[in-house]
Amino acid sequence: MKFGKGYEILMMVLIVGCLLCGCEKRKTESENMIAENTKEIKDTSQETREQREKGYDLSLEEAEQEEAATECKEMMKKIQGIYKLADKGEASNVVPQDETMLEMQKALTETGCPVSVSVAYSAMGNYEKADQFLTDCKNGKNGFVVIYDVRQDGGVNRMKFLYDGADMYVVSTSGIWMENNTPGIAYTSYTRIKEWEYTENGWFCYELCVPEPPEVTEIMDGSCLIRIIPMPEKERELTKLCVQGIGYQGNNLLCSDWDLDNLDALDYNGLYEYLYRMKYGERLQAENYIDGIPKAEFESLMMEYLLISKEELQEYAEFDEKTHRYTWASLGCGNYSPNFFGTSVPEVVEVKENPDDTVTLTVNAVCDMVICDDALITHELTVKFKEDGSFQYLGNEIQKEDRNNVPEYQYRVKGEIKNGSRRERIS
Repeated sequence: MKFGKGYEILMMVLIVGCLLCGCEKRKTESENMIAENTKEIKDTSQETREQREKGYDLSLEEAEQEEAATECKEMMKKIQGIYKLADKGEASNVVPQDETMLEMQKALTETGCPVSVSVAYSAMGNYEKADQFLTDCKNGKNGFVVIYDVRQDGGVNRMKFLYDGADMYVVSTSGIWMENNTPGIAYTSYTRIKEWEYTENGWFCYELCVPEPPEVTEIMDGSCLIRIIPMPEKERELTKLCVQGIGYQGNNLLCSDWDLDNLDALDYNGLYEYLYRMKYGERLQAENYIDGIPKAEFESLMMEYLLISKEELQEYAEFDEKTHRYTWASLGCGNYSPNFFGTSVPEVVEVKENPDDTVTLTVNAVCDMVICDDALITHELTVKFKEDGSFQYLGNEIQKEDRNNVPEYQYRVKGEIKNGSRRERIS
């Protein structure tokens, strides 16, 4: 059968039409795909922007993450032998002795990196690099520094602080000990620092960006402190000798105003266990004092560290005349409400020798929780040293402008108001 020329033309038109329709369909599908991809990119960019604004769980380039993990493991390998031979105790949570931790810090310091250690009043090794970095940051100069910290469990934290001229960030990597004492990595995080300060006393105080309500139900504390400039040796030794064992929790020797004319201000029943630990180097065994502390033991220890008489102790402290024992109770949830002030650490920052052979110690309460302050309160503690090196506390005075920073003191045993003094106990 033959078709005419008109038929051939019609078929060509139909074929071209089909091709054009197919192309148009593919074009529409392509445009839709591009639109969807663009929307996805926009959504991802929006999510990234929102996360950067929050400042935590920031995305980290794979190369940076690998570098952090590799360097942290390498540092742990340098102290692997020390950790293996260390006396880690019998508890499930390993806590090496201070001497072991200082030995590990010394080994890491040989790398030239700044290295701190979780030992009270210890000095940072190679602190000059961290000091220079923070000084430059205060002057608006960008840069970075890597600081290592030997934790209390013997693991190592690697912290890379970066400053871009406006904001500061930290890449934190936690190195842990795995089976057979091999190094491993628990996590690596990238976080913006919300606020920071490098204080005159040599403390690097900063607050990390953390999840906040309503995203979380409990408030998270992002406060951190790192001592950069080491304490002067004299202040360090007097800190360890006179105030480290007392602190601001469970007694009020360092957080109240008192002197020899105002001895009734002290909580002697609460103070006893801290003086006991200072003298004997071990904690008071609570089970031995359920019925109270024998009169002779209590008075002997108090009179060794305080210029007070037996009669004054029996008047100002909680004393049972029938049993001849001083009341005592362990510090717990029933007689103490935890607060960030109580976790502060006392630090002697100035020493003044007086004409009457007494010494006045200017002490800062260093708080690394919530407030993040290297001088939450400043107070002057007066002591007198004897020829044999022993000493007695003579008085304490808190700076007027800091008194509102001290929460109301809680006495751990019940009592009554005596002679109009501050003797009302809170159980």
